[in-house]
Amino acid sequence: MKENTMPNSMSDDQWQASASWQALNQRAEMLGEIRRFFEAREVLEVDTPVLMRGATTDVYLDSVSADIEVSGKQERLFFQTSPEFALKRLVATHKQSVFQIAKAFRNGEAGKRHNPEFTMLEWYRPGFSFAQLMDEVAELVSGILKIETVERSAYRDLFIDKLSIDPFLSSKEDLADLCLNKTGCDMTGEPIEACLDLLMSHCIEPGLGRGVLSFVYDFPAGQAALSKKTVVDGVMVARRFELYVQGAEIANGYDELLDAQEQKYRFEEDNRQRQAFNKEILPWDQKLVAALEAGLPECCGVALGIERLLMVRYGYKDIAEVIAFPYQRL
Repeated sequence: MKENTMPNSMSDDQWQASASWQALNQRAEMLGEIRRFFEAREVLEVDTPVLMRGATTDVYLDSVSADIEVSGKQERLFFQTSPEFALKRLVATHKQSVFQIAKAFRNGEAGKRHNPEFTMLEWYRPGFSFAQLMDEVAELVSGILKIETVERSAYRDLFIDKLSIDPFLSSKEDLADLCLNKTGCDMTGEPIEACLDLLMSHCIEPGLGRGVLSFVYDFPAGQAALSKKTVVDGVMVARRFELYVQGAEIANGYDELLDAQEQKYRFEEDNRQRQAFNKEILPWDQKLVAALEAGLPECCGVALGIERLLMVRYGYKDIAEVIAFPYQRL
């Protein structure tokens, strides 16, 4: 759930950085460790544009846009919510492993764990299996956080174990009833994915990653985003995982979708859902679809939040403590 704590106005006298000098040093040190990790594995650091012509169409993400004028031509571009689309185009071009430490932007998010502008580590590994990528994520994060124990749980098993309900076979009405009972939120009429997201964030996430690295994998197919789908134990699942530490999600990985027509369909379906929710219909990334048509190799990719990782490592409670100038001090 998004934290909705954006102030109505900003104070002009808040000109100083919110992060301490110690925190800035800690941030630089951790970024150095990350770069050395990938250098040792011969994964190339790359740079991609912050502004793109294609927006993120995800119903639950809102892009930040900018009006640009070039040679007298006006054009609306979109700040990336992650470098995913451009990085995949690089992988499709060169068929090599890459990583980027990039700025990302999302409208409507500001609070103790959210800032509209934040830093994301994202990397792609052609030829890696889903399990191999989880292993590499665990190796990186365990080295940074000094947490050796790793647990892996299927999404379905967590719901059955913690909430005594099968998220893949339950009706929308049963899930809405459970939401009301467990969280006090009336989800009547809301889509199944919204009910599952509420139950996950309120009832399951807080207990994950307590002294361990907790991977959750094989999400409902409706949450596939840009991942492949496959059948597991008789139900369709999204081949993606999330990593939780201290009750917070810090990474999100995919067995990447390779089918260009399926990707185009998902973009268009996103916009149909946006229209149903009275949200703006957005231009989807045609160049990503062209890259998939040309041939993205079998690969897995993951995005990891730098500020959240830094907060867990050093015990910071507010993202403003690890960002020099958060939204409130712009």
